[in-house]
Amino acid sequence: MATLSDRLDHVLGAKAAGSLSDAFDMRTVEDLLRHYPLRYATQGQPLTEEAPEDGAHITVIGRITKAELRPMRQRRGSLLKVVLDTGSGRGVDVTFFNGDKVKYAVREGARAMMSGTVNYWRPGQWNLSHPGYLILPESDGDEPTLTTVRGGGDLRGIAQSAKGAGGVDMSFFEREFIPVYPATAKVQSWEILACVRQVLDQLDPVADPLPAEVRDERALMPVSDALRLIHLPEQQSDIERARERLRFDEALALQLVLAERRHEVSGRTARACPPRPDGIAAAFDERLPFELTEGQRQVIAEISADLSREQPMHRLLQGEVGSGKTIVALHAMLQVVDAGQQCALLAPTEVLAAQHYRSLCGMLGDLGQAGELGAAETATRVTLVTGSMSTATKRAALLEAVTGEAGIVIGTHALIQDSVEFFDLGMVVVDEQHRFGVEQRDALRAKAKGGVSPHLLVMTATPIPRTIAMTTLGDLETSTLTQLPRGRSPIASKVVPRRVHPNWVDRAWERITEEVAAGRQAYVVCSRIGDDEDGGGTRGKSGKSRGADSGKEPPTTQSVLDVVDRLRTGPLAHLRIGLLHGRLPADEKDQVMRDFNAGDIDVLVCTTVVEVGVDVPNATVMVIVDADRFGVSQLHQLRGRIGRGKHPGLCLLITDAAPGGPAMTRLEAVAATTDGFELSVLDLRQRREGDVLGSAQSGTARSLRLLSLLDDLEVITTAQELARTLVADDPGLTRHPGLAAMMHAAVDSERLEYLAKS
Repeated sequence: MATLSDRLDHVLGAKAAGSLSDAFDMRTVEDLLRHYPLRYATQGQPLTEEAPEDGAHITVIGRITKAELRPMRQRRGSLLKVVLDTGSGRGVDVTFFNGDKVKYAVREGARAMMSGTVNYWRPGQWNLSHPGYLILPESDGDEPTLTTVRGGGDLRGIAQSAKGAGGVDMSFFEREFIPVYPATAKVQSWEILACVRQVLDQLDPVADPLPAEVRDERALMPVSDALRLIHLPEQQSDIERARERLRFDEALALQLVLAERRHEVSGRTARACPPRPDGIAAAFDERLPFELTEGQRQVIAEISADLSREQPMHRLLQGEVGSGKTIVALHAMLQVVDAGQQCALLAPTEVLAAQHYRSLCGMLGDLGQAGELGAAETATRVTLVTGSMSTATKRAALLEAVTGEAGIVIGTHALIQDSVEFFDLGMVVVDEQHRFGVEQRDALRAKAKGGVSPHLLVMTATPIPRTIAMTTLGDLETSTLTQLPRGRSPIASKVVPRRVHPNWVDRAWERITEEVAAGRQAYVVCSRIGDDEDGGGTRGKSGKSRGADSGKEPPTTQSVLDVVDRLRTGPLAHLRIGLLHGRLPADEKDQVMRDFNAGDIDVLVCTTVVEVGVDVPNATVMVIVDADRFGVSQLHQLRGRIGRGKHPGLCLLITDAAPGGPAMTRLEAVAATTDGFELSVLDLRQRREGDVLGSAQSGTARSLRLLSLLDDLEVITTAQELARTLVADDPGLTRHPGLAAMMHAAVDSERLEYLAKS
């Protein structure tokens, strides 16, 4: 018999367990059983959606209605063109390249299962090329056990491996519901199914971690039943009830983590920083050359109240691109400086750190020039620390931080290094919090002295829907800026389909020329640097463009190095063009941004180093090359770099994406609205919302399996209330070991660490 904690190699053997480990990072029985089916097939129905993604690995089952042998055009041999009727109203086109070898088994009238990679040859039309296949017995006549396996590829191998003394038991394929799992080309759905069946045959009864009264109140089935029925349901209600139970487990596991975190945070102390009527914050308010929005005033008051308490502030400041978050954050930092403490502002890139430094120095004027001739009486000092500084410059900056001379210290991850010390760190501001690993933020927060915690303000220009905030932010209070400051101009966005209208690209360069002639500036953004590097692009984990393994010519992306050369010698040769990307030396990057800010560069050709924080009000046009290679939120962030002055902005999204395809649909949605909340929902749905839990930062690709953070508000709310009650009564869940184990099972250990520190 087996338990959930048993190692898979002990239950399945080393070969099968090794494949699951390599493909899905599964190591225990529980890892495998929580790899839930994506969907279920019934007899004669497709085992996939109507329009699967190009390159997806899918399995279909149905009856062959056409099997036609054709000679190959370019070389010797034949193709077998097959149509498989799955009962969905359209046949699935299948091509076998070794037609002569398979025509005797793959024939009209036969029932077959086929598994392969989806290829789109033209918009809306897809097929399977040379899939694995298995000829199935007829449900109304043949015996459910086959003595001879007719098939090819991996499916034939699976059937052969299941062959015993009496033949291959095919009765499973006569079930009402056949589970289909997330799979890869190397580990197919049916291999996972075979492993699941083997494990379930050996599984001991699972002790239920949920108290009986909770299960009864919500009419939830026992977890042991849910784990079996999610994989091998007999009827539709089995699927629904199993999902309901396991979905609640996921919500409760997450909320228990956050409830424990809230309990721990409530015991921390911070130094109170009440506002001073005669301090630098008040002087800054008096000098503002513009009027704050009502939203900015309200959020400043909320943060001021937080800073006045002896419990550390934990607040998220979210707002649309250009909504004025920097002014709000600066006011908060000045209030902390007035209390005799320091602030650290953590930026994700050196470009943005330098931009913040220039911006804050510009806004403060003589209020930020402490120690210099002509400084204001209440002045502080702003210091920049980056990893690429010269030794002498960095030494001077570090001295200002450790002596307390600098009230505001700005930097990248270089601030986290052991060599950086603060005289009295009272507040940490993290810009674009999703760009940082949690360990990095925690290391900076730990630099406070005297056993107290610094106040924490995290900022993001990517709006977060309520359910996401409830599930991922824990104890963070949320403030939202919805108004744009006066002087911000509207931004129009247009998709430029290069494949359909190549002349529209020429028009894009003409629009830049027209704007520059009117005294304005432009950005041209590319997805990668060039020189065949892997780090600057968006080609995926393998470094290959999607479709590269499908036998088709892979799509290409234009590098920033290629584009800048082409523009300098072609359509924009008469303009002053600058180049900016992450591999440039820090001093060169800084000089380019200074020149662009000063208007000495007309067009900045760059990568996404300008994605956040860069503020050049005179820039009115942005052309994004290969726009389909960027995510929705990234496009929204990039677009926010224009329209920051008195002139309207224009964002042109150049793409080779197929008309009507998912990439084009995504770009059209971005072009249709500038509502960040609407786009954030679209983004989360497209990239499988579980990823918001920080998979990139926690080092794991696992996500929520069943819980929808966008749709399951009622489940999340109920789980949150229960989790807070349980943790308040039993901190650490020492009296509820089953719940503690469930928490660790539903959310892997690395993500628990991520959530606990964020």
